[in-house]
Amino acid sequence: MRLRHGVGIALVAVAAWSGWQRFELRPVHPPDGVLAPAEPRQSEVQDAAPLQLGRWRLTARADYDITARILGREDYYFDTLADLIPEDLALGWGPMSDNAVLAHFDISQDVRFYFWQSRGPLVISRESVTSHSANTHLIPANDAVRAALKRLRIGEVVHLNGQLVDGKRNDGAWIKTSLTRLDSGPGSCEVLLVEAVALQ
Repeated sequence: MRLRHGVGIALVAVAAWSGWQRFELRPVHPPDGVLAPAEPRQSEVQDAAPLQLGRWRLTARADYDITARILGREDYYFDTLADLIPEDLALGWGPMSDNAVLAHFDISQDVRFYFWQSRGPLVISRESVTSHSANTHLIPANDAVRAALKRLRIGEVVHLNGQLVDGKRNDGAWIKTSLTRLDSGPGSCEVLLVEAVALQ
């Protein structure tokens, strides 16, 4: 009887924590207009020494700086990449940061992908959607960055600075970053080692 009572208390505590997390991370409703007009800035990195992060060896491919609206976020705990990449953000800039455009889209994330679907005729071209939004795998560079990333909410405009990286784990698992905003499908996600994060 005592064990069953303890399990009940634990379940109530987990439910309360989950409810609080959902409240804390509820979407925000930003004002109208293009909230993140600038294109991401990227510059090639040459001859950078690999960085060891836990079981992962990271190789920098480019310095990367982006200000974008958060279209979606997904946390991961148990998949192959979770020990390196605990969170993905779907990010939008230019027209994909504008309420007037986003009102015509349904956006979701699952299994490390970002999905969009138009609710009717496209209000901007498919090419513009692809080139102004991206699913970004986020690697926190330190505990302070990790904590800041965990607080991010859909609808906020965030500035992220760091490096696009390829990674290889000591058991052979690997991941490669995209280096262009013009791709889509498998392999098109940016893998960003986040060194700084700030809300705009």
